[in-house]
Amino acid sequence: MSSEQGSATLEGTELDLEDAVMGPTGRPQRDFPEPAPLSSHGPARVIAMVNQKGGVGKTTSTINLAAALAEYGRRVLLVDFDPQGALSAGLGINPHELDLTVYNVLMDRKVDIRDAIHQTGVENVDLLPANIDLSAAEVQLVNEVAREQVLDRALKKVEDDYDVVLIDCQPSLGLLTVNALTAAHGVIIPLICEFFALRAVALLVETIDKVQDRLNPRLQVDGVLATMYDARTLHSREVISRLVEAFGDKVFETVIKRSIKFADATVAAEPITSYAGNHIGADAYRNLAKELISRGGAP
Repeated sequence: MSSEQGSATLEGTELDLEDAVMGPTGRPQRDFPEPAPLSSHGPARVIAMVNQKGGVGKTTSTINLAAALAEYGRRVLLVDFDPQGALSAGLGINPHELDLTVYNVLMDRKVDIRDAIHQTGVENVDLLPANIDLSAAEVQLVNEVAREQVLDRALKKVEDDYDVVLIDCQPSLGLLTVNALTAAHGVIIPLICEFFALRAVALLVETIDKVQDRLNPRLQVDGVLATMYDARTLHSREVISRLVEAFGDKVFETVIKRSIKFADATVAAEPITSYAGNHIGADAYRNLAKELISRGGAP
């Protein structure tokens, strides 16, 4: 946007656009403050990363947001809640060689969740892994009493050990995702900057509203995260504009730009914050962590 196009108003103050750099969401870019260190850990705030459409950057965002939060001294538990085990693999753990996973924690009350949690190569980040066994849980949970609250019960046992729990959900709105939403305080919706992705969001919001109404009144949408953004294309810019129209301030000001470095980091089984710490993508997830904390979405 050129300076001839006028001025922007921020918190009642008129700013010349040369001074206020406009971000991709059409709002003046802010520098979010460096989070203050925590004097103690827990109880954790649980956040579900949800979108029933695949390929929107859910797992990448879960890993990198966790790593960025950990850099600011937050203790993070990642819950792989997708039978494909992409989150586990993305942190260098082979999900198919594990004896205990989130499936065992859900289906066998004798299994202690702490026995299934793994330390990762990222300081302050632990993982509750998943593998293909989890696909059976969707069917088996149908006959359970309070079947929507099984994950919530399991996480209660470790909530005082962590500051943030991030649940990487499978691309579906089935019983596993409902379990994640029932256990969560907040939802982050990663959304690729394409129109097809926009169409699916209405159904997701409807599901969140139903869970909030019937199972988990504390649940709220922490934010919508635009991913794989390409400023060079009109298409990306139009999708962001539609997002802001639909969700307003719920759209994170931080936008994740498309980059091959994310795929490279995944192959290396590392978050981008350690694989390419000075890359624009690493800075974006650090900024997202700061924005989430400043919004009250994380301690």
